[in-house]
Amino acid sequence: MNIRSLTRGDGVVIGAAVLLLIASFLGLYSVKDAPDSLELPNLWGSGPVVLGVVLAGIIGAALIVVARGLPQPKKVAGLDLGQLGIAFTIFAAWSALGNVFDPASGVDNVGGGSDGPDLGMGLILALVATLVMAAAAVATPLVPALKGSLVPAARPAAPQPYGGQPQGGYGYPGAQQQPYGGQPGQPGQPGQPGPSFGGQPQPGQPQAAQPQAPQQAQAQPAGDFSPFWFAVPVPRPLFAEDGSPTPIAELAPGTWYLAVEQRGANLVAQTQDGRRGVLQDTSGIQRG
Repeated sequence: MNIRSLTRGDGVVIGAAVLLLIASFLGLYSVKDAPDSLELPNLWGSGPVVLGVVLAGIIGAALIVVARGLPQPKKVAGLDLGQLGIAFTIFAAWSALGNVFDPASGVDNVGGGSDGPDLGMGLILALVATLVMAAAAVATPLVPALKGSLVPAARPAAPQPYGGQPQGGYGYPGAQQQPYGGQPGQPGQPGQPGPSFGGQPQPGQPQAAQPQAPQQAQAQPAGDFSPFWFAVPVPRPLFAEDGSPTPIAELAPGTWYLAVEQRGANLVAQTQDGRRGVLQDTSGIQRG
């Protein structure tokens, strides 16, 4: 599960679920002028409230978060886990609203017609939590501010070209190469600079360094394109290079990927596990 794929809307859902859990331990009812010896139940003392409000809301939030963190969407009864979670949060908010309107659950209609107990703080907070949870779950796919990544992506310290080596290291295109057995900066004679990588050897330079040039040439991209790191603002599918319509992976916000080739408006990207595919939607990407 990739927590960097969570959005700001998911953060609101998680916060509302925590508030709902706290509210479940507070009072379900409140009675005016009640003696100190009177013990009023919390939300866990009412079966309909526990099942319809507390557990429904927490389960819905968990399904939304799990669905966002999975690399591939999972379905239950033909519905995505995220859609099922949204349905649970809406049901929890609806149930909380009904309990707020009638906290006594019909007891006030028995006998002498007493008004029954008033709302407790736990039930009021449960209504607020479920309303916020349901609103965030529904609005996240629609509001750009909620689509943003919850955990910001850490920028790479020094992105290297695809196939290159660290600056100054062996094989790096911008570094001076040394012949086997020679001194730094001395290919054949003291004080002479080494040749640029892939160039012709100077007098006195051993011929053994030449076979490295074709290997580095293969690592260099064609044309003027230079590989770069990038991150996506929202989850986006990565399709196979053969043009098949089935995604091979999903690029998640908060993770850096390497663009190794450009094909028109599309990018050929490489994931952290080495898979390559075509990113068709490149709008709004963040370059490293």
